[in-house]
Amino acid sequence: MDTVLNRVSDTVAAIEHFDVLIVGAGLSGIGAAWHLQKECPRKSYAILEGREASGGTWDLFRYPGIRSDSDMYTLGYRFRPWRDAKAIADGPAILKYIREVASDHGIDARIRYQHRVVAASWSTPDARWTVEVDYGAQRERRVLSCNFLWMCSGYYDYAAGYLPDFPGMDRFRGRIVHPQKWTDDIDYAGKRVVVIGSGATAVTLVPAMADTGAAHVTMLQRSPTYMAMRPSKDAFAIKLRQRLPLKLAYAITRWRNVLYGMYVYQMCKRRPETVKRLLLGGVRKALRPDYDIATHFTPRYNPWDQRLCLVPDADFFRAIRQGKVSVVTDHIDTFTESGLKLKSGAELAADLIVTATGLVLIPLGGVKLAVDGRPVEPSQTFIYKGMMYSDVPNLASVFGYTNASWTLKADLVCEYVCRLLNRMDRGGYRYCMPHNSDPTLEAEPWVNFSSGYIQRALEHQPKQGSKRPWKLYQNYVLDLMNLRFGALRDRAMIFAR
Repeated sequence: MDTVLNRVSDTVAAIEHFDVLIVGAGLSGIGAAWHLQKECPRKSYAILEGREASGGTWDLFRYPGIRSDSDMYTLGYRFRPWRDAKAIADGPAILKYIREVASDHGIDARIRYQHRVVAASWSTPDARWTVEVDYGAQRERRVLSCNFLWMCSGYYDYAAGYLPDFPGMDRFRGRIVHPQKWTDDIDYAGKRVVVIGSGATAVTLVPAMADTGAAHVTMLQRSPTYMAMRPSKDAFAIKLRQRLPLKLAYAITRWRNVLYGMYVYQMCKRRPETVKRLLLGGVRKALRPDYDIATHFTPRYNPWDQRLCLVPDADFFRAIRQGKVSVVTDHIDTFTESGLKLKSGAELAADLIVTATGLVLIPLGGVKLAVDGRPVEPSQTFIYKGMMYSDVPNLASVFGYTNASWTLKADLVCEYVCRLLNRMDRGGYRYCMPHNSDPTLEAEPWVNFSSGYIQRALEHQPKQGSKRPWKLYQNYVLDLMNLRFGALRDRAMIFAR
């Protein structure tokens, strides 16, 4: 018996241990590491990245025109000014920015690539997580442990995007590609392209392909999306940088853009008809007078019931005016050998079909959690302050805003987690855990959005509650006051030694 116990003890001792493990080396993970180094410098940590490179979304997506749909003064980190001329930046520029932050602060040395986290198990007696990882192409199983697990793995499945089961796809003689799986060998020069979808990816892809060699690009949509135009360069920010120190100019521009975004969102909710008129008026001016705005650009829902699509420098509308792009609003009946047959009876000829049909959302990057041997089902939990899960100790996840830039919320979550870790150290606590003891708390959907990719995922996501601290307000100013300056102790947070 003693021999068996000694072997178990040796195995535990052999497991590499960290104070904090960060999962994901994208925009959120690199930001989390920066905050951890600054605010908790004595903490040991590593970043586990499932892919072979850092950058997350901005390394994964390679389709033509890939860019942000938020300005970089709010999508960039609060601590690292955005210096490029374009506020609406392309993917390579954003990837360079993320990697520069990692390199400049020694964070890249802490990244362990091809470490895909598959499971994590919490032990209350040991006050630690045991983390199982598939390493490399052969998926060699490795085990690490940590006191605190920080999930920065994004919100969607990196393995594949959402693809409806369209009839007849196997009949099409050309190539079908999802933007999430774009590769350098995809040739569309001189070809007829159909892009299925009308979201941010489609609105980016369509003008980019039209301007880089496609014979013609057709955007096929089931229903329209609200589109908002803005210049890719922020003239105010550029002038401010010429007159003020860089960090001060960046901070002012960031707050200006935050407040303007909040104003627009509130206008959409309080005066939707006014915003509709403004948005559709802008589209009308950008297109030919005879264009059918009612059919192709007038959604059935109110602005910000789904995300607005950003059209920088009106490039999408310019491509339509030039005759390089067409918009068709219809439903697919079937794929054919040479294209698509629509419900209306019309046919679209195509050499290449791009299915910009959305993402597959998964909670916690698909990692299987267990607490003291009990499996954790995310959909059965309440989300605490938008980052922690009821009855799950020493774990936080980063999820950005749906109505503003992702990094605004990510930065606040990082600050809060560091405050929490320091509070635990000062009090000698081994773990903290949100727990709901309020019988009147009602479960509400995690996100109140009508977008298809959100609706498809709701049953698998955690719930928000009907009141604080379980309520998500999607409001940067409220979150700033709560997460940066608010009390760490409340009726829902348990600290234990």
